[in-house]
Amino acid sequence: MDRGRLLSALIVQLKNFQLAEDALQDALASAVVHWGRTGLPASPQGWLLKVALRKAIDRLRKSAREDRKAGEIARLSLAEAAETTTEDIADERLRLIFTCCHPALEPTTRVALTLRTLGGLSTADVAAAFLDNETTMGQRLSRARAKILAAGIPYAVPGPEAWAERLQSVLTVVYLIFNQAYSGTDESHVSPLGEEAIYLARMLNGLRPDQAEIEGLLALMLITEARRAARLDAGGTSVPLAVQDRRLWDGARIAEGLALLDRAVARRAPGAFQIKAAIAALHVQAEPPDWPQIVLLYDSLLRIEPTPVVRLNRAVALAEAGALQAGLHALELLASALSAYQPFHAARAELLSRSGPTDAALAAFDRAIGLASSPSDAVFLRCRRDQVARHAAETS
Repeated sequence: MDRGRLLSALIVQLKNFQLAEDALQDALASAVVHWGRTGLPASPQGWLLKVALRKAIDRLRKSAREDRKAGEIARLSLAEAAETTTEDIADERLRLIFTCCHPALEPTTRVALTLRTLGGLSTADVAAAFLDNETTMGQRLSRARAKILAAGIPYAVPGPEAWAERLQSVLTVVYLIFNQAYSGTDESHVSPLGEEAIYLARMLNGLRPDQAEIEGLLALMLITEARRAARLDAGGTSVPLAVQDRRLWDGARIAEGLALLDRAVARRAPGAFQIKAAIAALHVQAEPPDWPQIVLLYDSLLRIEPTPVVRLNRAVALAEAGALQAGLHALELLASALSAYQPFHAARAELLSRSGPTDAALAAFDRAIGLASSPSDAVFLRCRRDQVARHAAETS
């Protein structure tokens, strides 16, 4: 089931996030009963939309004020009565993503609401993405839905005058949806969330094909997703990028991503997603990558996004470029800010293992293993820790 497409179509019809979610949940519960008895209908999504509209009408009859009940129910009854196939369901996701990213909502709320509504993530998943607890995130989402309803925020793609202020938030949302495919819980060869994010970026690029940052984001995601089949070995252990089997990479996607990046750079409107795409491109274009150039790109990215995570990535690139001690020093400066961030401890363990202090490296590996969010990463880190420990024992 394409939950995002169904839910967005319902929200645009009902003008109410919560009612749409409740009605769709009611329809899914009905499907379990009816489909189990009679089998799948000819158009499962059309069936779900029709039943969800019927459930919404039932809820409105019970709760709506008399002065608005008749007109609203009559409108929805006409929509419910129409025969609907999957092809008939309008794809309203782009309208909905701009609604979720309206400037009346806080930036964090925009991302969270879109992840919950269009990304198909549970409230618990969204809370985890923000290092928040589920109850607090649930309250945030409820307030956002209520604000959209109360303020009459339109379900529409903004015109040119509002495009610039809304675009960055939308792109960030799409990228975070994509990142959920690499959160440690999705280790399949084809990621539904990764494909969903790429689809949304293609929609944006089709709507405004002259925007360099849209092209940069799409290029970044295509180049990254092209390597998915090589991320795990036959035993399910994570494989570092440097030693992945490049024959497993999707060459067509890499070529498309590189072409998009070239087009974006030619527009001479640099942005964070283009820089990230350029870094990803350097990783796939040569082995070993041009690490000094990657360091320079991270320097440029830091001027736009001066975050601890970007500083971490720059420190690793600096070490790979031959400045191991400088990279380690830069890492140590991030110890407080990234104390609970698993990639920090994994990177620190690796660099320490190269510089000599074995006990400190093993302790960092232990911390990284304890924070690993996926079994494949944990197995890789344990294997790497064992290698370092064996080497230390053999040379002592």
